[in-house]
Amino acid sequence: MELYQLRTFAAVASASHLTRAAERLHVSQPAVSAHIKSLEDSLGVRLFERHPGGMVLTRAGRELLGHAEEVLAAAQAMHHAGLALSGRIAGHLRIGTLSDPEFIRLGEFLARTVERHPLLELELQSAVSGAALEAVREGALDASFYFGDLRAAGIARLALSDLTYRVAGPAAWRSRIAGADWGEVAALPWIVAPLVSTHNHLLNAFFGEHGVRPTKVIEADNEAVISNLVESGVGLSLLREDLALAKQTAGEVCVWGEVRLRTTLWFVYPASREADPPLAALLEVLRETWQLAPPAASSSKEDRMHIGETLEP
Repeated sequence: MELYQLRTFAAVASASHLTRAAERLHVSQPAVSAHIKSLEDSLGVRLFERHPGGMVLTRAGRELLGHAEEVLAAAQAMHHAGLALSGRIAGHLRIGTLSDPEFIRLGEFLARTVERHPLLELELQSAVSGAALEAVREGALDASFYFGDLRAAGIARLALSDLTYRVAGPAAWRSRIAGADWGEVAALPWIVAPLVSTHNHLLNAFFGEHGVRPTKVIEADNEAVISNLVESGVGLSLLREDLALAKQTAGEVCVWGEVRLRTTLWFVYPASREADPPLAALLEVLRETWQLAPPAASSSKEDRMHIGETLEP
């Protein structure tokens, strides 16, 4: 039994198709078939049933797949540990990003990472914050930027920055919302993020404390799109305070009163992988990028876990 056979086994199980697995592994389809047959002969069981629609795991295949994945993970961990001992960090990490790369300092973060660890491969996946957290929990992402409530079991987190939102509306609505109360503001048209988004949770918590709900007219999952819709006169929404105030100064939006909603920008990852060399190296670069204290000295900030607090004058 060889590691390459186990890799092929796992790839076919994931793709449910010989040709697609071959494409992922960058080998020929006959080679994939030969790997599977050799592994089945070695184990003495059939791993797949061949059907016109693809490859289906047998009962034995389902039971053995978990063992194969454990062996592959252990081999990869040993490889990473060996590289780390020699001063080199290598691996492949899938990182979830938010819609504003400048705000999360993505360019600076990646530039430092590439310079420091050229063998470390990063795959970026843009995701809505709530969905990104779930992807980290399920293993579809290795880590992600995230903001908002953080009470997920098994998730470690690094607090990067406080995050403040303001209620912003079209510039032409300045007199319309200047003296409006909570109910009147909620009754106006609102641009709302999808239910899975932390942005949506913050907004509902924001108004729920006052017994009202915003009137949704459009749903959008991108902060740049939301900002543009507010500027275009479509409705109200929550905007980051730095953006809202800059756009208000430029005459592009107006901000409602002095009401603020505060939360935290985090970097989240599985707690079980905190000592994994590639992830540990990434966290070190992230701390440098955000000029954070070393782990032993930053626990007080990292332990703040709040969905947001509404501050009123």
